[in-house]
Amino acid sequence: METRLRMELIRARLPAPCVQADIRDAAGNLIGRADLYYPDRRLVIEYDGENHKDRLVADLRRQNALVNAGYHLLRFTSADFRALGSVAAQVRRARAVLPRFPVSPDEAT
Repeated sequence: METRLRMELIRARLPAPCVQADIRDAAGNLIGRADLYYPDRRLVIEYDGENHKDRLVADLRRQNALVNAGYHLLRFTSADFRALGSVAAQVRRARAVLPRFPVSPDEAT
């Protein structure tokens, strides 16, 4: 489903996001790996499948760590794909309002 999410964004003419990007805090400690990531907006995009119900506590802690480290997060489920264009519209809106950040060469991949 992460691939489907990425392809929807690309078909909507959004920039291609980084895939499975390591996300780190200011000290360089690994917070986690993002399904999709726009480093120029510090925007993490996650697809939450059925297995996320079993990991809710860990997912919430990770989400808090991302937010506390200055990242922005959008989370989607299969239900979000039922409204055609909804996912891309939300990502487009987030990219439009979030500030730009400088991107290091290692973040761009």
